[in-house]
Amino acid sequence: MTTQPSKDLETFDNPQPGRDYTIRIDIPEFTCLCPKTGQPDFATLQIEYVPAALCVELKALKLYMWTFRERGAFHEAVTNEILNDIVAVTQPNFMRIRAEFNVRGGIYTTVVVEHRNPAWQAPELVNLP
Repeated sequence: MTTQPSKDLETFDNPQPGRDYTIRIDIPEFTCLCPKTGQPDFATLQIEYVPAALCVELKALKLYMWTFRERGAFHEAVTNEILNDIVAVTQPNFMRIRAEFNVRGGIYTTVVVEHRNPAWQAPELVNLP
């Protein structure tokens, strides 16, 4: 296989740095291993963020996600690690990651983690009739 997992998250310049807008990324095939049993855990990750100066590059994000396939990780730990890593390279105004793990032992787990730049003010929500 020529494409290999990589922890190197790449970025590119935000094409509209003066505008607040939301980027939503769905990752329906995330996998890691249960640290207790070694069995695979499957999840759908939803990443939402308001970029500041940088955006995450999608192919690099895909290869980053592949690095978890053979790693044991608790749901809470892996979700927070992903948030920390992406925030470290992009420094967004806001980021939320929602990890919805498939059933294991009759239990579904959803972990939601957020980052907010304290200097950023979210725009007022507009509700149209």
